[in-house]
Amino acid sequence: MNVKKRTLKQKRAALGIVFILPWLLGFVFLFATPLIQSLHFSFNALKVSPGGGYTLDFIGLKNFKDALYVDPNFNRLLTESVTGMAWNVPMILFFSLFAAVLLNSKFTGRPLARAVFFLPVILASGAVASAQASGLIQMTGSSEVAQELGLAQTGFDPLIVVDLLAHAGMPDLLIDYIVDAVQRIYEIIRSSGVQILIFLAALQSVPHTMYEVAKMEGATPYETFWKITFPMVSPLILTNVIYTIIDSFTDSSLTRMIYTTAFQSQNFGLSAAMSWIYTFVISIILVVVGALISRRVFYNT
Repeated sequence: MNVKKRTLKQKRAALGIVFILPWLLGFVFLFATPLIQSLHFSFNALKVSPGGGYTLDFIGLKNFKDALYVDPNFNRLLTESVTGMAWNVPMILFFSLFAAVLLNSKFTGRPLARAVFFLPVILASGAVASAQASGLIQMTGSSEVAQELGLAQTGFDPLIVVDLLAHAGMPDLLIDYIVDAVQRIYEIIRSSGVQILIFLAALQSVPHTMYEVAKMEGATPYETFWKITFPMVSPLILTNVIYTIIDSFTDSSLTRMIYTTAFQSQNFGLSAAMSWIYTFVISIILVVVGALISRRVFYNT
């Protein structure tokens, strides 16, 4: 019996399926049912029964209309979440790529430096946050306090940076963006740990022969970065953009409002409707951003 050999494309496709199989099984058995149930709740008025359980009264699109046209805070928080995401994602990506390039170079203490950049991700994890809230871990301050102490000790004055960039001819919007990034450096570092690891993996997969040939041809480090490094890591730029967008919505003011509406106000139908509107907006953003960036992505096949 002759067995047809699979092509390289088919082998890669099978490897991709195996890679996402744990997530796929978790989605089917753990997440799919609550997701469908949430959609069902959004079209109903849910009332908790005194003896346990709940009853549903179908009301159509009323929950969605209440979220968009009646609730005084939903539209404002939704707009703030989207604009905040659009403001923060480029900062995080630029810093992550910059830090990954530095950490990919050879120097003494490189493993320790990589651990330091990933440490804020561990400190911001749910387990550490829960332990801190329960009193098991006592932190000695906050990012706001650390920033105030840092400004007091270093004497950093944003007006100096503004004046310097203004004399360089930069637009006011770009100046505000850079100054805001400098003032929120702790928040950016805290949100960049995973992205730095992804970029590091991409940088380490670039063949060294490319850099050797570029060096022999007399390419400058600037040319090497834009002609070799940046195109080779561009697929992971798309990955990091999508990850950062999703991660920016996981703990926003709107998600906290949705949680409060469900478990404090006991309005589960309205909360489910808000969640689905939020999901729809995020999905549109991901589709548009993914379509725009994927056109510029270079795949070394």
